[in-house]
Amino acid sequence: MEIRRAASARPLHALTRPDGTPVRVLVVDDEPDLAEVLCGVLRYEGWLVCGATDGASAIAAARDFRPDAVLLDVMLPDFDGLQVLRKLRAEQPHVCVLFLTARDSVEDRIAGITAGGDDYVTKPFSLEEVLARLRGLLRRAGMTRALTDESLLVVGGLVMDEEAREVTRDGEAVELSPTEFELLRFLMRNPRRVLSKAQILDRVWSYDFGGQAHVVELYISYLRKKIDAGRTPMIHTVRGAGYVLKQAAQ
Repeated sequence: MEIRRAASARPLHALTRPDGTPVRVLVVDDEPDLAEVLCGVLRYEGWLVCGATDGASAIAAARDFRPDAVLLDVMLPDFDGLQVLRKLRAEQPHVCVLFLTARDSVEDRIAGITAGGDDYVTKPFSLEEVLARLRGLLRRAGMTRALTDESLLVVGGLVMDEEAREVTRDGEAVELSPTEFELLRFLMRNPRRVLSKAQILDRVWSYDFGGQAHVVELYISYLRKKIDAGRTPMIHTVRGAGYVLKQAAQ
């Protein structure tokens, strides 16, 4: 019943790529019934969907299908989902990856994020949650056009072109994952303002990610390695309050 209700109403504004073509999603799960339901719901969104039941076929399908996002089961019959993720990232570094997992420990969550996953849902899950998290990942990856005509954000020597999804610091390009990009954008839109972990979770992940503040800490550390490494820091921790982005002192 829940599945039928979840797929009963097509969204008024389907999410598409910026050029208007359908979003492409690869579904990887060795449970045929679940994979079929997921593929059906995503097709109902107007997206192009490809399915795979094991790691080897998933990697092969990704090469041909070139997905924008991957729904990836952690437990597969041949490869561990984390191994599949590493292979996908090696060939398509900007693809969004949403883990489907029966594991709910903090250690497993951190392992998935550290391996390059952007988000996860824990089985059993609702289809509404899967769709919401996928939409959030795709928005962060630039699947929809910016709502503002002002595409440049500038804080000191840090420059973000929201439309082109490019970041530079002091003229040097900075490569970011979709989630890192969205986190930095939130910080840059609020320079010199202390942002709490709760605010960051709400804005960057849409859902609260189970209230796991350590995810924010993890991604802040990723950003610091890419933005601040070898330079005067711009991202600062305000103990007991959150994080703030400020122009580097001259």
